[in-house]
Amino acid sequence: MKIASIDVGLKRIGVALCLDGNMVFPQEAILRKNRNQAAHEVSLFLEEWSIEKLIVGIPKGGSSQEEMERRIRHFVSLLSLDIPVAYQDEGGSSLEAKEMTKGIFRHTRDGKIDSMAAKIILERWLERS
Repeated sequence: MKIASIDVGLKRIGVALCLDGNMVFPQEAILRKNRNQAAHEVSLFLEEWSIEKLIVGIPKGGSSQEEMERRIRHFVSLLSLDIPVAYQDEGGSSLEAKEMTKGIFRHTRDGKIDSMAAKIILERWLERS
C-alpha cells in the first residue's frame, strides 16, 4: 500500500512517502502561500504518487491543541481525496527531526525539517499499525 504523511504548518507542509510498507522517505516540502494553493499542491502530490492512504500529523496536548486540530482538519477537508485519512500524534516530531539532522544540513526555512517531521509521523503510524 502506498502511504503518504503530511505535517501541516502555517508556512510549510512537510511530506513523506512509504511505497512498500517499510521504508519512509521525506519529500520536498510544499511552501504554503495560502491554504487553497497548498491544498491543491498536496492533492496533486497524492495523485501523482497514486497514494492509497494519507496520514496527517495532529498535535495532542498543549494549550493550542484545539485550535491547531481545527485548522488541520479544515485543511484536510480542502483536499480532493477519495482515500482514507488517519490522524497520528505529531508530538515532538519537529524537535526530533532537528536533533536527527543536526550537522547533516543547515537548518533553514526550506521545509527539510518539516518533511523529516512528516517522516517521523509516518514511521510512528507504521509502528502502531
